[in-house]
Amino acid sequence: MNTNDLKIFEAVAAHGSFTKAAEATFTVQSNVTARIKSLEEEFGVELFTRTSRKVALTTAGETLMQYCKKINHLIDEAKYDIKNAGQIIGQLKIGCIETTMALKAPEIINYFAENYPDVDLEFRSAMRSTLISEVLNFKLDAAFVSAPVSQPELDQIHIRDEQLVIVSSAQTAKISEVLNKQPVKIIVFDQGCIFRARLESWLSAKGIIKYKSIVLNSLEGIINFVEAGLGITILPAEVMEHYYAGRKLIAFPLNKELGTMTTVLIYRKDVPPSRALQVFADMHKVQG
Repeated sequence: MNTNDLKIFEAVAAHGSFTKAAEATFTVQSNVTARIKSLEEEFGVELFTRTSRKVALTTAGETLMQYCKKINHLIDEAKYDIKNAGQIIGQLKIGCIETTMALKAPEIINYFAENYPDVDLEFRSAMRSTLISEVLNFKLDAAFVSAPVSQPELDQIHIRDEQLVIVSSAQTAKISEVLNKQPVKIIVFDQGCIFRARLESWLSAKGIIKYKSIVLNSLEGIINFVEAGLGITILPAEVMEHYYAGRKLIAFPLNKELGTMTTVLIYRKDVPPSRALQVFADMHKVQG
């Protein structure tokens, strides 16, 4: 087995076809077939199920795919470290939910620009489950997500405990005014959002199981809709204080159980981190 065999294996898995994998790896189909057969003989298992239409990974194949990702990551890191010995340089891909993007990203970007100018930071926001999946699959180097996170492959650093509040239009004198209107309207991100889940849990605790959800894909859009009196939402108090203190909004406190959200930084612990990622993690260990 060599790394080229693994690249062919990955190509077959990605394309679901020996023919397409051969085209993608600039070889012939007979070589692809031979290399996959060699891998299967070496591991003593079938890596693919074969039908007339396509090939698909077996359970053993899926396990090998995870090791392929680790091996590729390690090889890339080795090449990079050897080429740039002693330097903190490169790219970090960091994931976070949108509110963390607003609170943390500017501070981190400024810090790295001043202290590590040769590190390119790329931030992207997504739902919690997507962020965890992309860290596990090496698409992100690290991500800020809400706790708890129980995947054994991931290490985590406590970042902060945030207080969540119910946010309504400034015209709302009491939150009971909103709850007494039927149906209750909530302004939220799509399914999978931690804030949406907390808001729905809060409504359920109030005995409200029927409500109308208005789904938006941006924090600013949610704020605009809530300010216009179209519904309520739930957000970190710090976001409201830092960015929307001058808006026509009012915040109502939540109990400790629903109102406290712990944010952690997750990254893979089963592969050595790059120098840039180590610096990024150490910075938050100090702050945490």
